Amino acid sequence: MKHNTVAVGLIMILYSAGWDLSHLAAQETPDTVRLEELVVTATRFPVSRASVASAVTVISAEELKSRGVRYVWEALRTALGASVVQVGSFGGITSLFLRGGESDYVSVLLDGIPLNQPGGSIDLADLTVDEIDRIEIVRGPASVLYGSDAMTGVVQIFTAGGRVPQEAEAGARAGVFQSARWGPDGVVRGENTNTAWEWYWRWRGSAERVAYNFALSRASSEGIYTTDGTSRFNNDYRNTVVNASVRTAPDERTDIVLNVRYGDNRYHFPTDGAGRLADRNQFSRESDVAAGIELGRYLTPRLEARLQLATHMANLGNDDPQDSPADTVGFYSFESHSTVERRRADLRANWHLLGGAVLTAGALLEEQRQRGFSASQSQFGASAEDTDLKRSTRAYYGQLQADLVRALAVNAGARLEDNETFGTFVTFRGGLVYRAPGSLRLRVAAGTGFKEPTFFENFATGFVRGNPELDPERSTSWEIGLERAFLDGQIRVAGTYFSQRFRDLIQFTFSPPSPSDPNWFNVAAADASGIELELEAVPLPGASLEAGYTYLRTVVRDAGFDTGPGAAFQEGRPLLRRPAHSAFASLVVRPGGSLSGSVVARYVGERDDLDFSSFPAERRTMDPYMTADVAVEFGVLQLARSFELGFTGRVENVLGSEVREAFNFPARGRTLWVGLRMGL
Repeated sequence: MKHNTVAVGLIMILYSAGWDLSHLAAQETPDTVRLEELVVTATRFPVSRASVASAVTVISAEELKSRGVRYVWEALRTALGASVVQVGSFGGITSLFLRGGESDYVSVLLDGIPLNQPGGSIDLADLTVDEIDRIEIVRGPASVLYGSDAMTGVVQIFTAGGRVPQEAEAGARAGVFQSARWGPDGVVRGENTNTAWEWYWRWRGSAERVAYNFALSRASSEGIYTTDGTSRFNNDYRNTVVNASVRTAPDERTDIVLNVRYGDNRYHFPTDGAGRLADRNQFSRESDVAAGIELGRYLTPRLEARLQLATHMANLGNDDPQDSPADTVGFYSFESHSTVERRRADLRANWHLLGGAVLTAGALLEEQRQRGFSASQSQFGASAEDTDLKRSTRAYYGQLQADLVRALAVNAGARLEDNETFGTFVTFRGGLVYRAPGSLRLRVAAGTGFKEPTFFENFATGFVRGNPELDPERSTSWEIGLERAFLDGQIRVAGTYFSQRFRDLIQFTFSPPSPSDPNWFNVAAADASGIELELEAVPLPGASLEAGYTYLRTVVRDAGFDTGPGAAFQEGRPLLRRPAHSAFASLVVRPGGSLSGSVVARYVGERDDLDFSSFPAERRTMDPYMTADVAVEFGVLQLARSFELGFTGRVENVLGSEVREAFNFPARGRTLWVGLRMGL
């Protein structure tokens, strides 16, 4: 009750602040024109953001460019309600926690193509911003439209499209950052600097009714780890990405979009689970292809049909060769290879009714498959295992988006999931938006979400036993938000209170109730609630200011079987790696021409994590930290209109703050990037 009172109080402050400043709107010039902002992810068709009950954040390509970021996870660090955790340096496992949920509770899409593996897991370490038009983040359960994985939200990446003149651009930059080594008191900074390189090439254009994009990029890094402060130790990273898209409109009623993304990554990691330098030759590798084609056609002026065919296939591998011929104690060699694939067909129809209402009905068929091989060598002998697992799901969903009256909009939808493994599951989501005079907007939304088990949780064999009878994890959520714009949209303030309940959480136990029982059960439960505050402003022409604060309270309601001091779930304690307090502020300046610059500051408060340097693991409270990044870009040379040479620079963590996002795993320290770009 206390947190509800605080939320109402904060929202009323925002309301009153809008009235206090509204009289300044008269100072705005009468010829100012504001375009209505449209979003897609919340409803799966373009709709005014003012009519959507969900909380939505949009990060534009211009903002990404001004901030000088290369990876999607860098951009998500300043998204409200989001906590990004990277284990170590470039290439380390990178997870997104949204509104207190697990890292596999967020559906990540590339132009509608799901990038999560079956069961929700996704590593964001290698996902670049190449050819991105914008990123939309929808907070709150979205399983009605996106099915499993979308328990706490959706992140959708839209690649560049539309008709543009033919143009090409290439660029490269080099970076330096400080190393790290393991000392008597844990990880400490090294004495030398390590390097990283990145380059890209992109080409886009249009002809007749066709628009096309192509991009190629590569990044490499020496990593951060050393043995003595100077000698590098098995932390190299390589990342190659190819993006291509074609959009065509054969006639006025038809559109076709084809997207393909290929990524190839190799990451050397020398550490054990405690962050200690333990292995000089183990590495992981991944190559994945995401491809999709979407066909849309207006069958009548009010009835639109859309069909999407999509696939995502990832080839994953981990290799830890024998260190030397003398390495024959314990488990001294291991390798694993797996191919994980999701294929889907999604057919939906949008009826554009009178009054601007849209009724959506759709059906989906998805097939998932995982094939793998693993082998190990030990002093006890050799062992090997093959796997080949499949499952499928069908889903039927419907949604209504409508303006009931001029000031009131409604969003409502439901989904029936029919899964080959866990059976049927029903989810819903509904919301109301009240648009009061004076640009005041009140949002109320509630809904449910679910996440299917992983293949391993369902079907594991060997030392542990999967549970094919697992139910999906589920969530129930509600939120209330208030926002107000004034000075003709020059300033916008917003506040949201949210509450989520996570139930039937899947937990692993070493000691099942019976020796013949599996090792995974739906037994744990947790809650998450919080407040999100945001400010957007245009303080000066060519400048934009954004700031946000998130208060998050998580608590484990049921710890399930594992109640020891090293358990991830401990009743009455917060969930791991979720800070109670986080904030950011971003200032982007574009005074004109090719000059732009940005300053982004972030604060991450205390949060709990596990220390695996002892057994059993111990829960630790990690220190808060604050970082600031500065970026600048400007033209150096321009020849007529056909050639432009520009300079790019970026300093990450300019304050030199000591940052650890995962316990015992240091992040990069201060990092300096300098580069050039050429446009034709």
